[in-house]
Amino acid sequence: MKTSTTTECCPPAEPMPPVPTDPVEANEHLARLAKAIGHPARVAIVRMLVRHEGCIVGDIVDALPFAQSTVSQHLKQLKDAGLIRGEVDGPRVCYCVEPGAVALFKALVEAL
Repeated sequence: MKTSTTTECCPPAEPMPPVPTDPVEANEHLARLAKAIGHPARVAIVRMLVRHEGCIVGDIVDALPFAQSTVSQHLKQLKDAGLIRGEVDGPRVCYCVEPGAVALFKALVEAL
């Protein structure tokens, strides 16, 4: 994997949202996050981002056995769910895990 200066290209992390106390709201949050991470490629991407504290899209494509377009679609789904954040840096797009969203996902799973 290429080395990238991820700390410089990733936007600041958001704080962990509060864990919903309303069971219906908690169920909706958990279902949305589980759906976003419900594909092995997206799990691999999140694992990679956690391990490397961020990656340039090209790094992710190089490390996974998927086409650029497939990786981009999975990144979009993860970003739409709030599990990752990204920033355009010239011709590159850098993605980082959103630690608050991952912590919320973990807390919701633990509360099952």
